[in-house]
Amino acid sequence: MTDQKFTTTTSGAPVASDEHSQTVGADGPVVLHDHYLVEKLAQFNRERIPERVVHAKGGGAFGTFVTTGDVSQYTRAALFQPGVETELLARFSTVAGEQGSPDTWRDPRGFSLKFYTSEGNYDLVGNNTPVFFIRDGIKFPDFIRSQKRLPGSHLRDHNMQWDFWTLSPESAHQVTWLMGDRGLPASWRHMDGFGSHTYQWINAAGERFWVKYHFKTDQGIDILKQEDADRIAGEDADYHLRDLSSAIDRGDFPSWSLSVQIMPYADAESYRFNPFDLTKVWPHSDYPLIEVGTMTLNRNPENYFAQIEQASFAPSNFVPGIATSPDRMLLARIFSYADAARYRVGTNHDQLPVNAPKSPTHSYSKDGASRYSFHAPDVPVYAPNSFGGAHADPERAGDTSGWESDGSLVRSAATLHPEDDDFGQAGTLYRETMDQEQRDRLVQNIVGHVSKVTVPELLPRIYRYWSNVDAELGRLVEQGVTTSAPGANEKPESVGVES
Repeated sequence: MTDQKFTTTTSGAPVASDEHSQTVGADGPVVLHDHYLVEKLAQFNRERIPERVVHAKGGGAFGTFVTTGDVSQYTRAALFQPGVETELLARFSTVAGEQGSPDTWRDPRGFSLKFYTSEGNYDLVGNNTPVFFIRDGIKFPDFIRSQKRLPGSHLRDHNMQWDFWTLSPESAHQVTWLMGDRGLPASWRHMDGFGSHTYQWINAAGERFWVKYHFKTDQGIDILKQEDADRIAGEDADYHLRDLSSAIDRGDFPSWSLSVQIMPYADAESYRFNPFDLTKVWPHSDYPLIEVGTMTLNRNPENYFAQIEQASFAPSNFVPGIATSPDRMLLARIFSYADAARYRVGTNHDQLPVNAPKSPTHSYSKDGASRYSFHAPDVPVYAPNSFGGAHADPERAGDTSGWESDGSLVRSAATLHPEDDDFGQAGTLYRETMDQEQRDRLVQNIVGHVSKVTVPELLPRIYRYWSNVDAELGRLVEQGVTTSAPGANEKPESVGVES
């Protein structure tokens, strides 16, 4: 048995026993110089890294993106040129729950993508909704805390959720999405994904455009009814994780078709809504969808911790031809996501295989904990230099992004667009996008959630909140909460919805 593998320490030395510590006699104390025991326990104590503050519970898979359309007139990004195939990693998640929380809680779902392009990694960090609860990153920590747990009892609390939402009227559009059918997707495979933010595309001629991403599931939209989601939460907390892994194992590779909305650069200033407000959508009647390509997931991770838990996604990871916009939430996330990865995984997280670009890197990043790759000693560690080190190339980078801004420093919400308000698009979603059955389920979902509010003073604010979305909706919510009429708090029925 000369080929039999033998246990080693992490430094490669053979280990004498997998089962027995060194002791002073059979019944004596364990000795500290049993270095393999110390190594094994010390490593075990450090097996986990801090979980994500947001989107802690999730899963993902690898796949490819193929550009089938021609959007080269809008962006020079290599991955979006006709016929280009790009490897990618996708991670799906809930927002508020911790690592062990159920997949089937009513919650938005994260939809994060890492494209390993020929020009570096491009990360698109979105959700399964086209909008979000807030429009300014300064409120993000407060929003997340309101959705998590009380400091005393450590219980989640409907009072603080509705307190925050009703004091933040810009949340109405997203809360309407959340309480509607798509707040409980049947699986990650059966939900759409959105970049949500407005981004900037730049073409080869340096022309700039504003863009929104829409990933439409090719499996069709399907949802869970509330009673099934509640039951599954107790029976199989990893329901969505299991579904994705099993589908890929059996060769049923899920796919999504990417389309974009393109807004000419000059339109933004006078558009009827603020196009950089994350609580707003661009109606498709104004900016129709344009085909880009198809994303297919066809490979499960080999090691969840190494390839999913240690994966880091950052909206700051752009490539030439793609850039940021004046979206305040996006600008805040450009700092916070990369900074969170430095804390959670380490300052050199981009050197881990799952995060490392597949294109050449010539970075002046230096040292730090867990540094793995490094340059030869004759390569300069500073720039500019006269000794053959890398130098910035604005033409290659396509550094023509940006926008005009000459205003004074202020702290205010932008109010320059004629149809900007906090409740209008939520009302349109309710009255015009949803059918009657979807509206009925929305009311039932809201009533069921609000019925758990225990602070009476919050209820009038909640009723006003929904009346501002739609007067009839507000009336139905109040009626459902305040009366004991049969059916007022029934759970919604099972439904499959066309995408």
